[in-house]
Amino acid sequence: MEIAKVGVLGCGLMGHGITQICAQAGWDVVVREVDQEKLDKGIGKIEKQLARAVEKGKLDHNDADAIRGRITPTLDYADLSDCDLVIEAITEDLDGKLAMWREVDPIVKPDAYFATNTSSLAVADQAAVTGRPERFLGLHFFNPAQVMPLLEVVRADETADETAELGLAVGAELGKTTVAARDNRGFIVNRLLVPYMLDAMRAYEQGVGSVEDIDTGMMAGASHPMGPLTLADFVGLDTLASIADVMVDAYGEERFSQPETLRRLVEAGDYGRKSGRGFYDYSGETPVAVDPAR
Repeated sequence: MEIAKVGVLGCGLMGHGITQICAQAGWDVVVREVDQEKLDKGIGKIEKQLARAVEKGKLDHNDADAIRGRITPTLDYADLSDCDLVIEAITEDLDGKLAMWREVDPIVKPDAYFATNTSSLAVADQAAVTGRPERFLGLHFFNPAQVMPLLEVVRADETADETAELGLAVGAELGKTTVAARDNRGFIVNRLLVPYMLDAMRAYEQGVGSVEDIDTGMMAGASHPMGPLTLADFVGLDTLASIADVMVDAYGEERFSQPETLRRLVEAGDYGRKSGRGFYDYSGETPVAVDPAR
């Protein structure tokens, strides 16, 4: 099936990036949000990214205008009816995703494909509430979707061969490096990455090193582009906490459980970069490490 029109559910942290790269690939994109404020905020981020690309000479004005022109913001699920592919990118909450799919499924044309951008939840659980589990897959983009090269294409038990092939083709069209992953909690990357970030927090709690020293050690000693605590702030500590809860429930292993420092930061509303404070304070021009234990 040729993809001409893509629907994106959510225009937040992940949704606005997915919307942008799909429009850059030449597809018409309908992006739906729950209210006008969130929708305007997401579209504003896209426009800012496009303007920055023009300033840097990566795009000319005409191309940027064409990309923005292919994006249709909406608050109405009905505008997704003729999409060929609908990608979900809402909050990492299973009940919320299931409720959304139950509403969207009867609206979108029967031969369209559905995909979830979940980073930790089972794809099969979402597919099961639609009338098209064979046309349902996981497309796990990484933040920011405009920059990060990887796309995990996740196949559930009922996902048809042609649907899995479509996922790989979408990744190629978007210029992504694709990997095929089993439908297990966390897929490939988060199955390995989440316990790494959580263990860095436990190392901090145990006095192994300061926030800065742990991050610097992993960057200089393991050639990581950023340290685990900086990465946790970048992912969003609230998002990381939700993923940890899902994975500890799935696997029953202590390495997936939330460290006390993570619980305390999330309860305080310190979610990392997006809230302005986490393991680092982002209020100035340069992030400054803080002591979350205080």
